[in-house]
Amino acid sequence: MRVAELLGDDLSDLAFELLAGGDRLENRITNPRVQKPGLAFAGYLSYIRPGRVQIVGESEVGYLATLDPAVRAERCARIFRLAIPVVVMTKGFPPPLEIREECVRHSVPLLATRALSSHAIKRISYFLEEHLVPSTHVHGVLLDVFGLGVLLVGGSGVGKSESALDLITRGHSLVADDCVTIKRYPDGNLVGFAEEPLKHLMELRGIGIVNVKDLFGLAAVRERKSIDLVIELEPWVEGRAYERLGIDESTHAILEIPVPFIRMPVALGRNLSILVEIAARNHLLKQLGRHSAKEFAQKMEEQLERNRRARPPH
Repeated sequence: MRVAELLGDDLSDLAFELLAGGDRLENRITNPRVQKPGLAFAGYLSYIRPGRVQIVGESEVGYLATLDPAVRAERCARIFRLAIPVVVMTKGFPPPLEIREECVRHSVPLLATRALSSHAIKRISYFLEEHLVPSTHVHGVLLDVFGLGVLLVGGSGVGKSESALDLITRGHSLVADDCVTIKRYPDGNLVGFAEEPLKHLMELRGIGIVNVKDLFGLAAVRERKSIDLVIELEPWVEGRAYERLGIDESTHAILEIPVPFIRMPVALGRNLSILVEIAARNHLLKQLGRHSAKEFAQKMEEQLERNRRARPPH
């Protein structure tokens, strides 16, 4: 993303002032993590990561003031030879002369805000994560079921939205219908949500578009949710082998992150909303260390072993 985007409405509360480098607002920020260059000012330049926003606050300004002017100038010059897209001064501190000169020399935008470093770091980090982390769009429905983020996928017309509507009437919450935007954050967490203008809306064949929040109230919707379980709904195919015991566990990769996966056949008379609830409850039990299928298989093996030992020798 461009440095100029930091000056948009999303970060207007920081009230940035452009002090230098206005001709290079097209510089690219490529890393969602901001950085305080204190170690670099101390001479450890390997800690400067290219593409990061550099935050200079009270501690950095105080440390630079303790250095001999020649050393201070040399350290700043070495830092600005690296790929620094922008420098942000916090807490209203005027930039040291050496930093301002290097920003002008290397055409690095220099921004100032009166916000505390902690607040500026939090706001800028959140903004960068929202704009720089990997993302994708999935055709499906994302719901909050018993606190789990359950993503329903499957072919068009298989019944995803109808199943989701039934779950909503049973007290669960809608996150996104039809087009689910998913982002992968640095900690590996996958978070799904609905972008405008689809937020809170569902499309139901024969009825049209409905607003779930208006129909069922605020508790029936969630703004975003981590994705914990993927359930694929598919038409029942006679003769196809389906999982019966649930011992083998499958995963579905989203943005290279594996997510627990269940393939659920759709047949006339099957109550999908209850099956989805059971799948969510069962997944919660697995997270607590209770795996019913494996416990059953272990009991069967133990019973067979007891029978074998009790069998009289020939």
